[in-house]
Amino acid sequence: MYSLINGAYKYLTEKDEYYVLILGLDNAGKTTFLESAKAKFSLDRKKKSVFKINPAKITTTVGLNIGRIEVNSVRLNFWDLGGQSELQSLWDKYYAECHAIIYTIDSNDRERISESKVSFDSMISNENLKGVPLLGDTWARFRKNNESML
Repeated sequence: MYSLINGAYKYLTEKDEYYVLILGLDNAGKTTFLESAKAKFSLDRKKKSVFKINPAKITTTVGLNIGRIEVNSVRLNFWDLGGQSELQSLWDKYYAECHAIIYTIDSNDRERISESKVSFDSMISNENLKGVPLLGDTWARFRKNNESML
């Protein structure tokens, strides 16, 4: 009888779980995207800020940031991986487990667009990513004088 009740409870409360990689070069806005998404789908929506933490306090990710968002019966687990060139060699360790990828580019950092393309091309050529949905995200940072390069 216990296993019947336990099974029914799990069936009613269990959430579909998906893993999403957030990739891109360092300082491309990956962590900012994650923090914005977490704040938007947070249970505490009374706060007016789009971010749970001040964007000025977001620093370069060394290794991995993990975020979780639950919407209805779906749990999204985000893996925000560091984008420094020495950390990009670790990205492929996560490919087999991911269900989707968000690739972020800082559209104002024109000097690194070609570097980002090389990184992107290397990523999508991996066999483990065949059939994995990909979302591109551009992050336009503003200069100190508030002028965008675009």
